Amino acid sequence: MYLKNLTLRGFKSFASATTLRFEPGITCVVGPNGSGKSNVVDALSWVMGEQGAKSLRGGKMEDVIFAGTSTRQALGRAEVSLTIDNTDGALPIDYTEVTIKRTMFRNGGSEYAINGDTCRLLDIQDLLSDSGIGREMHVIVGQGQLDTVLHAGPEERRALIEEAAGILKHRKRKEKAIRKLNAMQGNLDRVTDLTAELRRQLKPLGRQAELARKAAVIQADLRDARLRLLADDIVTLTEQLAKEEADEKEVLTRRRAAETSLKQAQERETELEEAAQQAAPALARATETYHALSRLTERLDAVRGLATERHQNLVAVQGEVVQRRDPEELEMEAEEAAAQEEELQSRLEEAREVLETSVTERVAAEDALHREERRLESASRAAAERREGIVRLSARTESLRGRLASNEAEITRLEEAAQQAAERAATAQAEYEMAAEESAGLEEGDAELDQTQERFARQLSAVDAELNQLRDAERTAEGERAALAARKEALELGLAHKDGAGTLLEAGLPGMLGGLAALVQVDPGHETAVAAAFGAAAGAVAVRDEASATAALELLKSEDAGRAGIVIARAIPAVDRAEWPSPPGGVRYAADAVAAPAHLSDAVHALLDRVVLAPGAEVARELVSALPGVRAVTPEGDVFAAEMVHGGTAAAPSLLEVQAAVDEAAERLEAATESAKRVAVELEAKKRERAEIAAAADEITARRRQSDRKRNESAQRLGKLGGQARSAEAESERYAAAAAKAAAARGEDAHKLERLEEELAEAEEIAAAVEEEAPDADHRDELSALASRARATEMERRLAVRTAEERARSIAGRSEALLAQAAQERRAVEREAERRRNRAAQATVAQAVVESARLSLERIAVSLAAAEAERVAAEKEREARDGELKTVRARVRELSVELEKLTSSAHSGEVARAERRMRLEQLETKAMEELGVDVPTLVAEYGPRVPVPPAADADEHAVPLPYVREVQAKRLKVAERQLNQLGKINPLALEEFAALEERHAFLNAQLEDLKKTRRDLMDIVAEVDARVQEVFSSAYLDVEREFAAIFGRLFPGGEGKLVLTSPEDMLTTGIEVEARPPGKKVKRLSLLSGGERSLTAVAFLAAIFKARPSPFYVMDEVEAALDDTNLQRLLVIFEELRESSQLIVITHQKRTMEAADALYGVTMQGDGISQVISQKLDRPA
Repeated sequence: MYLKNLTLRGFKSFASATTLRFEPGITCVVGPNGSGKSNVVDALSWVMGEQGAKSLRGGKMEDVIFAGTSTRQALGRAEVSLTIDNTDGALPIDYTEVTIKRTMFRNGGSEYAINGDTCRLLDIQDLLSDSGIGREMHVIVGQGQLDTVLHAGPEERRALIEEAAGILKHRKRKEKAIRKLNAMQGNLDRVTDLTAELRRQLKPLGRQAELARKAAVIQADLRDARLRLLADDIVTLTEQLAKEEADEKEVLTRRRAAETSLKQAQERETELEEAAQQAAPALARATETYHALSRLTERLDAVRGLATERHQNLVAVQGEVVQRRDPEELEMEAEEAAAQEEELQSRLEEAREVLETSVTERVAAEDALHREERRLESASRAAAERREGIVRLSARTESLRGRLASNEAEITRLEEAAQQAAERAATAQAEYEMAAEESAGLEEGDAELDQTQERFARQLSAVDAELNQLRDAERTAEGERAALAARKEALELGLAHKDGAGTLLEAGLPGMLGGLAALVQVDPGHETAVAAAFGAAAGAVAVRDEASATAALELLKSEDAGRAGIVIARAIPAVDRAEWPSPPGGVRYAADAVAAPAHLSDAVHALLDRVVLAPGAEVARELVSALPGVRAVTPEGDVFAAEMVHGGTAAAPSLLEVQAAVDEAAERLEAATESAKRVAVELEAKKRERAEIAAAADEITARRRQSDRKRNESAQRLGKLGGQARSAEAESERYAAAAAKAAAARGEDAHKLERLEEELAEAEEIAAAVEEEAPDADHRDELSALASRARATEMERRLAVRTAEERARSIAGRSEALLAQAAQERRAVEREAERRRNRAAQATVAQAVVESARLSLERIAVSLAAAEAERVAAEKEREARDGELKTVRARVRELSVELEKLTSSAHSGEVARAERRMRLEQLETKAMEELGVDVPTLVAEYGPRVPVPPAADADEHAVPLPYVREVQAKRLKVAERQLNQLGKINPLALEEFAALEERHAFLNAQLEDLKKTRRDLMDIVAEVDARVQEVFSSAYLDVEREFAAIFGRLFPGGEGKLVLTSPEDMLTTGIEVEARPPGKKVKRLSLLSGGERSLTAVAFLAAIFKARPSPFYVMDEVEAALDDTNLQRLLVIFEELRESSQLIVITHQKRTMEAADALYGVTMQGDGISQVISQKLDRPA
C-alpha cells in the first residue's frame, strides 16, 4: 500500500487543479519559503480527516479555500482527492485503488467520498485506522510537530504508540461496551425499582378488579335505562317544539303584515315631512318674489316720474329762444345763481339725511320680518317633534299594557302547571314505593347461582395463576436461552483474533486441519493447566504435513500477517508412554485429560510429553524432584520443571479456556432450549384446561343474566317511576320559579307603565298649551307690509335726493358761466346750436326711459299677479299636506300598538321555546358528554318506539317488550342502589390489573436478561483490556528496543531509553523519554540543545515507525535544524524506513534531495498561486 496520486483544486495557494503522482520510496517536495510546500502536507492531513483548523495552520476551517489574489478571484470551494494503491489489500475494501475525496464549500458545508460514493468522515477514519493510520495522524510530521513531541506528556507519547499499534479499534470497542454498561446500569436500577413497586401494587389492585367485574354488569343496566329515559325526554321535547314552532309561524305572519303596514305608513309620514321641508323653501321663495316684484314696481314708477319730469324740462328748455344779454345782466344773474346754488346744496343735504333715515327704517323692518319668519319655522318644527314624541310614548304605553296582560295570563298558566306537576310527583312517588317493595322480593333466590359463579371464578383465578407461572417460566427459559446464546456469541468473538493463526484459518489452505484448541477436548477444570502445558502451541494451527506448514509460513510472510504456531500431525512419531515414570496416586498425566482425533493424538502426546497435573505448587515441586524429566502444571497454570519455573498471572484466557467456555455455553444453550419447549407444552395444556372451565363459567353467567333480566324489568319500572317523580318535582319547581320570575317582570312593567302614562299626560298638556299659544301669520304679514312701506318711502326719498342732486348739478357753476358768458358771447351762438342738439337727444333718451319704464311696469304687474297666485297656491298645498300628515301619524300610532302586541306575544312564545330548546340542548349535551352517544343514534336505538330487549338472565324464549317509562325508571333506581352498595369502584381496575400483572412478569424477565447481559459485557471489557495490554506491551517493547538502537546510531556513544511511568498498570501507564548524548550526564530533554532535542524527537518517531511500520510517512522539514553529520545519520534511518514504507519529505536540504527517488518543485509567481514541477531521479544500483 502506498500513496499514488494527490490532486488539489482550490486548496490554499493551489487555485488550479494540481496533481502530484507519488511512487514507492522517498519523494522530496522542495521550493523556496512561502511557495506552498507545506500546503501539500496540509492537504494530505485534511483529506484524511483532520478537523483542527490550527493543525492546518489556519484560524478557521474555511481558510483552506483559495482566498484570491490581485489577479484572480477567490474560489467558492476547496477539493482534495487522494488515491491509494491497495494492491496488497491493506485497506479492508475490495478495490486495488481507493480514492478518498473531501470537499469544503465557503458556506461551511463539507462532503466526503470513497471511490465516488458519498460517505461520512467516520467511514474514512475507520477505513484508514486498520492500516495503522489513526485520527491523530502520527504518520504526518508537520512543521513544529517535533517540538510537540518533545513537550508531550507521558500519556500523549503513549497515544502515539497506541495509534501506531492499532489499539484504537480495541479502545473503541471497550468504550462502546462501557457506554452500554453505563446505560444498562441505569436501566437495571429503574427496572429493579419498577418491579418492586409493581409487586406492592398488585394485591390491592386485584381486589379492586373483582369489584369492577361486578360493577360492570350493573353499569350496563344502568346505562341502558339512562339512555332509554334520555331518549324519551328528547323525543317528547322535540315534538313539543315542532308544535309550538307551527303556532309561531301564524304569529310571525301577522307580525310581518303589521310591520309592512307600519313601514308603509312611516314611509308615507316621512315622505310628507320631507315634502313639507322641500315645499317650505318654495313658499318662502314665492313670498320673497312677490315682495321683490312689489319693490321693483315702486322703483320703476319712481324712475318713470323722474324721466317724465326730465323730458318736460328738456322740451321746455329746447323751446326757449336764446337772447343775447349784456355782461352786466349776466353778472347780476351770476350773483343770483350763486345764492340759489347755495340754497339747493342745503336742501340736498337735508334730503340725504332723510334718505339715510329711510334706509335704516327699511333695514330694521326687513330684519324684523326675517326674525318673525325664522321664529314661525322653528315653532312649526318644535310642534312636529312634540307630536312625534307623543306618538312614541303612546305606542310604548300600549305595548306595556299588552305585555302586562300577557304576563298575567302566563303567571296564571305557570301556577296551574306547577300545581299539576306537584300532583304528578306525589302520584309517581307513591307508585315508586309500591314497585320498590315488589322489586325487593325479586332479589331473593340467587344465592346458589352466586356461589356456583364464585366457585368457577376461584377455579379460573387458580388456573390463571398457574398460567401466569407457566408464562413466567416460559419467559425465564426464553431469557436464559437468549442470554446463553449471547454469551456463546460473545465467547466465540474472543476466538476470532486477527493474528497469524486467524489469518491461516481464514485462508483455508490445503492440508489445514483447524485450530488446535478447537480440535481437542479437555476434561473440565483442567483447561488452564493444559493450556500452560501446551504453551505457545495452545493457540497453534494444526496442519496435515510439512508441505502444508511451509505453505502457511509463506502466506504469513507474503501478507505480513504476523507469526503463528503450526503443529504438523504426521511429523511426530508415536510416543512410547512406557518410558514415562509412574506418578503417585491421585496424580495423572496431562495427556490423559485431553481427547484428540486419531491423526492428532501423537502430536498432542508429544506436546504433553511427561507433563503431570499437580493439585498445587507444593505437590508440583515434589513431583519434579521425585520424577526425573517430568514437568508439572498446577490448576492456576504454573509450570514446574527441573531447570525452570514458569507462571504468574495470565494476561488473558487461553484459547483452550475460551473454547471450553464456548462448549459449555453451547451445552447449556441446548438444555435451555429443551426446557423452553417443555414449558411451552405445559402452557398449551393449561390453556385448554382454562378454556373448559371458562365455558362452564359462561353457562352459569348466562343463567345469572336471565335472573338479572327479570330483576332489570323491575328495576326499569322503578327507574321510570323514580324518574317521573323527580321530573315532575323538578318541573313543578321550574314552573314555580318561572311564575315568580314572571311576577317580578310584571311588577317592573307596571312601574314602567305608570311612569310612561305620566310622561304621556305631561307631554300632551305641554303640546296643548303650546298649540294654544302658537304664533299665527298675521304679525308676519304686518311686518311684511311695514317693510314694503319702508322700501317705498326709501324709494321716494331716494328720488327726491336724486332730483335735488340733478337740480344742484344743473345750477352748479351757473354763476361762473354767466360771468364767463360775457367773454364767450361771441362763441355762444355756435355752442347754442350744439346744446340744442344735445338737449334734443337727452329728451329723446328721457322719453325712451319713460316708455321703457311703462312697459316694464306692465310686465312686472303680470309677474306680480303670477307671484301672488303662486304664493296663495303654496299656502293651500301646505294646509292640505298638514292635514294628510296628521291622518298618517294617527295610523302610525295604531299600527305601532298592534305590532307591539304581536311582538310581545311572539316574545312570550320564543321564551318558552328557548327554555325547551335549552332543555333539549342540555339533554343532547348530556347524551354526548356523559353517555358518549349522539342524538340520532340515541333515538334510533333507545327511543320510546324501540322495543326493550329481554334481560340477560331472561328465558331464552323471552321476546322484547314495548317501552314503558315507569319500568325503565324503576330499573335505573335499582341499578343505582346496587351500585351504591358496592361502594367506590375503580372502573379501570380490570385493565390495570391485567396490564400490571403482565408488566410485572415482563419486567422480571427483563431484569434477568439485563443482569446476564451485564455479565457478558463485563467479560468483553476484561477481554478487550487484556488484548490492549497485550498489544501495547508488545508494541512498547519493540519501540523501546528500536529507540535505544536508533538513539545510539544518531548519538554514537550516547544512551537513550524509554521508561514507563506506571509499569504495574500497562493499561494506563505513560512513557518518559530519557536521553543522554555522548559526553553528557544529563537525561532531561529540557537540558539538551535544540539540535539534540530535535534529533531525540526524530529518534522517538523513527522508533515508532520501525517498530510498527505504516504504509507511508510524511515529514515536513524535520531535518531543518540538523548539521551535516547528524543529517547523514538521519538519512540512513530514512533509507531503512523506505524498505517498508513510502516517505514524502518537505525539505530544503540538498543531501536529502540526493537521497530521493523523485522530486517535486513548488514555485509561486507574482500572482500568488502555487505551481508544481516534477522530476524522477535514477538512483545508483
